[in-house]
Amino acid sequence: MAANSRNLKQVRIENSSPAAPLGMVGGGGLKGMRGLEADSEVGAMALAQGKEAGDEEQEAGLTIDIKSFLKPGEKSYTQRCRLFVGNLPTDITEEDFKRLFERYGEPSEVFINRDRGFGFIRLESRTLAEIAKTELDGTILKSRPLRIRFATHGAALTVKNLSPVVSNELLEQAFSQFGPVERAVVVVDDRGRATGKGFVEFAAKPPARKALERCSDGAFLLTTTPRPVVVEPMEQFDDEDGLPEKLMQKTQQYHKEREQPPRFAQPGTFEFEYASRWKALDEMEKQQREQVDRNIREAKEKLEAEMEAARHEHQLMLMRQDLMRRQEELRRLEELRNQELQKRKQIQLRHEEEHRRREEEMLRQREQEELRRQQEGGFKPNFLDNMRLAQHLLVTKVLLQ
Repeated sequence: MAANSRNLKQVRIENSSPAAPLGMVGGGGLKGMRGLEADSEVGAMALAQGKEAGDEEQEAGLTIDIKSFLKPGEKSYTQRCRLFVGNLPTDITEEDFKRLFERYGEPSEVFINRDRGFGFIRLESRTLAEIAKTELDGTILKSRPLRIRFATHGAALTVKNLSPVVSNELLEQAFSQFGPVERAVVVVDDRGRATGKGFVEFAAKPPARKALERCSDGAFLLTTTPRPVVVEPMEQFDDEDGLPEKLMQKTQQYHKEREQPPRFAQPGTFEFEYASRWKALDEMEKQQREQVDRNIREAKEKLEAEMEAARHEHQLMLMRQDLMRRQEELRRLEELRNQELQKRKQIQLRHEEEHRRREEEMLRQREQEELRRQQEGGFKPNFLDNMRLAQHLLVTKVLLQ
């Protein structure tokens, strides 16, 4: 592998002898492959591939693409891939620090505090970080054993009161409005049933603070049911390495408590009496917690029943309001229709009145014209002509009416 190329673009697993551990190019045993968690599918795959290659070719190794260490859908260079490295030599350089992790891929973040002797490094995948952690933890560097663990995720939030219909994808979609989300998981029990809890890991602290503030001040709903989620800072636990003996501080209390080996207290002794009182106190705490859990469960069931009844009542109220709105709309439309009919009737009456006035005007003009002709011609109408004129006027008036 060329020195100027990206390190561990390919990982070469070698099997030199049946008794020797698997090794990586660049030195060092592949302890990390064996130290992966049981659920690390990519780690198990890499081990299986390495074993098959070792069975088939005792002298040859197997080359694995670094992308094999990324699970389907897994994002690269997340905070889950960030390692804390403690007990560093004070004179270590950034190049020396990066060279220490060069076989595990190209890092995206390197930070060193030489005064306090610690640093941080972020690798491409969680699996590579697990391998590097298991490989290098306890390694002696300039007479100092390195202490390597996963860095605390400072942008992780715990989400409670989740509906059973909320999935990982919906949880990520809901919280993406606050900023980039690296991972969102709904916690399930051993049967795959949702527990009502989950966690969201943001890429940075500002969006995590924004989500915490917004959800604390308001009521953030993920589904139709008005059931707001409860968001809290995520408690950080190390349930992988725990507290090994080599990290125990050998204080005076440590030596005093370690004087007696593990044992069962014998009945009738001082130890048994107070051990029994401790167990009774623990049992009382357990019973009180169970009672509190029952009370909370009953209160939740009551609240859900009240919420369902209130939802039905709210829906009925909305239906009544919609019906009243529709009735008001129909009444308004009927009024507009009546107004339009009345307006049309008035227009028709005006037109008829105008027509009548025009007819009467024309009749008067004809009468005046007839009288004028008679006066100009010196003609004196007889009785018969007067009768005809009167009949004509009468017929015209009747038609006009």
